[in-house]
Amino acid sequence: MPGLTIGDQIPNLEVETTHGKFKLHGFISDSYCIIFSHPADFTPVCTTELASMAAYADKFAERGVKLLGFSCDDVQSHKEWIKDIEAYADNKHRVGFPIAADPTGELIKELNMVDPDEKDSSGRPLPSRALHIVGPDKKIKLSFLYPGSTGRNMDEVVRALDSLKKASQHKIATPANWKPGDQVVIAPSVSDEQAKEMFPQGFKTAELPSGKNYLRFTNV
Repeated sequence: MPGLTIGDQIPNLEVETTHGKFKLHGFISDSYCIIFSHPADFTPVCTTELASMAAYADKFAERGVKLLGFSCDDVQSHKEWIKDIEAYADNKHRVGFPIAADPTGELIKELNMVDPDEKDSSGRPLPSRALHIVGPDKKIKLSFLYPGSTGRNMDEVVRALDSLKKASQHKIATPANWKPGDQVVIAPSVSDEQAKEMFPQGFKTAELPSGKNYLRFTNV
């Protein structure tokens, strides 16, 4: 994906939000942060997504993760739209996270959140359904990019976040369809001797036709 991507440090942009004005690096501080964009306020899929993000806010907070929404609408529009979002959620979940405004569309360009095919009535590019998981080092650890017609799956965002945080703590990776509690795989850079020390609980090596011992499972 061209532009800002995994491994890049996000720019320290100053943003005006529903919670006031701040710079991104200061907001993130030493936490993980999910920065996500939506095409426009007062639109159907975006309303369901923001309601879902509000419903999952406690799950992210438990993991020490901050949330920051983004679109090209202004702050006043965001504040009015929040009333619809919370009503759609039966007022069970509040939008407690800030939503940033970007009326000129310049900030979403710097964050690589522009939809190449969608434009407003004036011809200005609209945001895609992009989502960056940013680490405490201010670098992008993972990005999702969806078209306007496809709403995001918050369970997958949580799962991916758990995978990222676990991999940052151990020399492991998570296999396909992994979920918390499942076994993980030991990084190929770790020798069997090192693995015995690093994973005293033991590990199991899959028997493969190649005879290579690169697929090793353990619990962490």
